[in-house]
Amino acid sequence: MENNEYEVLQVQHDQNIVQLDAVERANVDSQVATAKQYPRNVTRSINNSIAMATMDVNTAQSCGYALTRGGKPITGPSVHLAKLIVSNWGNIRAEAKVVQITDKQVISRGTCWDLENNVATAFEVRRSIVGSSGKRYSDDMITVTGNAANAIAYRNAVFAVIPKAVTDKVYQAAQHCITGDLSDNDKLIATRKKCIDYFKDEYGITEEEVVMICGKQTVNQIKAEQIVLLRGVQQSLVDGDTTVEELMKPYRKEENKKNVAAKAAETAVANAAKKEAKA
Repeated sequence: MENNEYEVLQVQHDQNIVQLDAVERANVDSQVATAKQYPRNVTRSINNSIAMATMDVNTAQSCGYALTRGGKPITGPSVHLAKLIVSNWGNIRAEAKVVQITDKQVISRGTCWDLENNVATAFEVRRSIVGSSGKRYSDDMITVTGNAANAIAYRNAVFAVIPKAVTDKVYQAAQHCITGDLSDNDKLIATRKKCIDYFKDEYGITEEEVVMICGKQTVNQIKAEQIVLLRGVQQSLVDGDTTVEELMKPYRKEENKKNVAAKAAETAVANAAKKEAKA
């Protein structure tokens, strides 16, 4: 497992997904009884979630993430969307906490329990706390890494309990909100430029590299779908799900190869010219 990457494990057949003492059990029993007496209104929960997710572009952007794995983008609903849906779903308990810190990893467990349907699940996330130099992180960085692991564990647990049809509907509404009105080419160009300028100013990622992230050949090929992808990448950088170094590793490696090849070709041409001059 490389630096800043993580491993997600679903906890199977765990009798202690929700560990309760006598007082807590009585509290939960009361919540279960209340959930049965006042069941959720699914339609209202979905509509309220969509209203919150699309209240502004910044909120909509926070609802998705995008990571690069093997040179290909992986996108999906974020922990922010999970929290938003949980707040509107009702009759549900969800949490995440660091359960262990080893010499090389921080281990977080996220749990989610639908009190109304009696469905529970748990996920463990293991994240490295050793840098590329082999040195263990400082206490502050371990805390930051633990928070990132908690977010991933929480997200996976919640989305394993709440139906995918619900999550997808809210997520798609948020994605549509991100692009805004791109009905004409001028609006598309302005939005695209603003997005590219952000990556350049905030993270030192060039226009050519943004094009590579989108999997395109030219900047003019970046359309609404790619803008949504870039917004997700931006959110992942903000949340600490990935780093600029990790994001750009496959692209800058290839770029370096091209630069080396170009320099080698220039040298070969120069050497050939010298031989001709001597002849």
